[in-house]
Amino acid sequence: MRDLRVSVTDRCNFRCGYCMPKEVFGPDHAFLARPEVMRFDEIERIVRAAVSLGVRKVRLTGGEPLVRRNLEELVAALAAIDGIDDLTLTTNASLLAPKARALADAGLHRITVSLDALDDATFMRMNAVGFPVSRVLDGIAAAEAAGIGPVKVNSVIRRGVNEHAVKDLAERFRGTDTTVRFIEFMDVGTTNGWRLEEVVPAAEIVSTISAQWPLEAVPSDYRGEVARRYRYLDGAGEIGVISSVSDPFCGDCTRARLSADGQLFTCLFASSGHDLRGLLRGGATDADLADALGTIWMGRDDRYSELRALETVDRPRVEMSFIGG
Repeated sequence: MRDLRVSVTDRCNFRCGYCMPKEVFGPDHAFLARPEVMRFDEIERIVRAAVSLGVRKVRLTGGEPLVRRNLEELVAALAAIDGIDDLTLTTNASLLAPKARALADAGLHRITVSLDALDDATFMRMNAVGFPVSRVLDGIAAAEAAGIGPVKVNSVIRRGVNEHAVKDLAERFRGTDTTVRFIEFMDVGTTNGWRLEEVVPAAEIVSTISAQWPLEAVPSDYRGEVARRYRYLDGAGEIGVISSVSDPFCGDCTRARLSADGQLFTCLFASSGHDLRGLLRGGATDADLADALGTIWMGRDDRYSELRALETVDRPRVEMSFIGG
């Protein structure tokens, strides 16, 4: 366990079909009540315990993490923990521009922005709330101006929806410090209407880009790195692809996920978690918490993506909006 992804809220102001389709997450959807959501001090305790066991990277996610009020207070508390080498945030950037400076001042190291297309027609259709691309780009610019960077961009590619955006995104960020990571449409949760025929394989994405701007593979920086990296031969930067459908990487997974209500999940495709909030509120000491984390991690046997590839898996799965991507 080297990476801990912390969901600070199950709420989001977008309704992207691959994560929180509006047909399911409508006005009457029951989100977590405030007492059910982890307090910042509880999150800090869990993160400290995880760091004591070897976690070095902490990523704040959601839902959309920036809808959580005063998030910079949590960032500051986590930035003060000795042993965290990489404190990052994944956001749709809709609220980033006015908050970037406060996040930078609190000690945030990096930001990853979800951006699935550069044309408004496609992007608005995908976020389902009519949010324009320009304001996402404003958020990226604000983060860079605040000194949080370089920014990474995550793009989920879905056949018949936005595969044309692959070349657009590659061209837009070539020659900049921003790396675009193209993500295969995954069957996370049970509500996003996933179909295998809508998956654009990572190899096809790399081939599409390389046909215009030749690429070469780059070795991973570390074991468990999610994205496979490729750089432009002309020196104009690099891209990444995340291929959990076409080429699973379960054996190298180093990531645990903490939901907004304090459940620890050892796989993005898990069907259930382990209740850490109950331990905390039941009076567990820091040592008790670390022991529980270690026991959970050492006992894991998740390999959903590999089993999916063998066509032998069919089980309920937690929604991505609940535990973060």
